[in-house]
Amino acid sequence: MVSSWKAHEAPLTRQLVGWVRKGEVLLADRAFSNWGLISLFQRKGVDVVMRLHQARKTGTGRVCWRKPQRQGPWEKDLWDELPESLELRVVRFRVEIPGFRTEHIAVVTTLLDEEKYPDSAIAGLFRLRWQVELNFRDIKTTLGLDVLRTQTPAMIEKEIHLQAIAYNLVRLLMLQAARQHDVPPSRLSFKGTVSTLRAFAPLFAASARLAAQCYEDLLLALAADPVPLRPDRSEPRAVKRRPKVYQLLTRPRRQMRVSKSRRQK
Repeated sequence: MVSSWKAHEAPLTRQLVGWVRKGEVLLADRAFSNWGLISLFQRKGVDVVMRLHQARKTGTGRVCWRKPQRQGPWEKDLWDELPESLELRVVRFRVEIPGFRTEHIAVVTTLLDEEKYPDSAIAGLFRLRWQVELNFRDIKTTLGLDVLRTQTPAMIEKEIHLQAIAYNLVRLLMLQAARQHDVPPSRLSFKGTVSTLRAFAPLFAASARLAAQCYEDLLLALAADPVPLRPDRSEPRAVKRRPKVYQLLTRPRRQMRVSKSRRQK
């Protein structure tokens, strides 16, 4: 999804309704926990597990959310098609893990069966949402998309699309290695996969006849080096290396050079 930098993520999330399939479960943070989105996904047969928005005050267990009177940015025809109320479930739990912030978390979900989906299972599922942040780190840091290098809107859009294609191809390679060698996909390292793929690249280029065997060897190499199982590992948002102590390049290079030479005189 590509849009203006001023656009909020919540309206763009409506595009996901056309992508998800019936029977899937959507895991999201509190920014997307609004009546309209939950109603759209539920109408399509997609269950949701979302952190409860901090502005909504509600009880625990089975709750009924009435349709808001104001439709906001929603089209009137679509808003009128949505039901008058939603039957939901609110699960509350406490996080007490060394290295994590101790806090109370409230999650709203359309999974109403408490015997089939106990509170502990809902809490464990929502815990996986942090993996999304780690995936963003793979895109921005490992693939280098934290800084866009093109200058025009058209080229920036192409750059983002190319990086998205590269990211999905790497993930597909990891999934194939995991399935073929019976390894959980979460145990494979994205950065390790990129490094291994670069190491195998000369072998693919050297002989097209041996490409199939090289590919099998590549899948085996990826599956043979799983990352340790670290469910409670701390993943702080912090920069490991300090930036260099230089002034910022705030003007074209020639102007910076001229201003420096004049200052030296």
